Amino acid sequence: MATVRFVILVGAILAMTSACANIGTGAAPPLSVTDTTLMYGWENHFSIEWAAAQGRNGTQRVTGYIYNRKGEYALDLRVMAQAVDASGAVVGQRIAFVPGGVGGLGRIYFEVPNLPAASTYRVSVYDFTWSQGTGDSRP
Repeated sequence: MATVRFVILVGAILAMTSACANIGTGAAPPLSVTDTTLMYGWENHFSIEWAAAQGRNGTQRVTGYIYNRKGEYALDLRVMAQAVDASGAVVGQRIAFVPGGVGGLGRIYFEVPNLPAASTYRVSVYDFTWSQGTGDSRP
């Protein structure tokens, strides 16, 4: 029994040591879900069509449509737009509320203003709430 405990202890120490070996290398951690959204799997319910354009005062803006592929009404919808430089670092981000939400199998226009100029942008559904009402009318 003592041998089994010893083997488990040595295995745990080796696993922790190898996991910590990459600390301090300067490598950037992978982009996580929480960096772009609060709602894991939003892509299963929505798609986004967007474009970046010149905004006011030398800033950029992202405009487009969110398509709801699910048959339920989505309320309290917010989108996140991130400005990304050539090295892949986020240089600015904004979260914008989409007034009115979007009906099931419908689409809604959105706009995210005042973004910094960047080589590319990322747009995601940041969060939403499914309507819990009955029927197909808006709450």
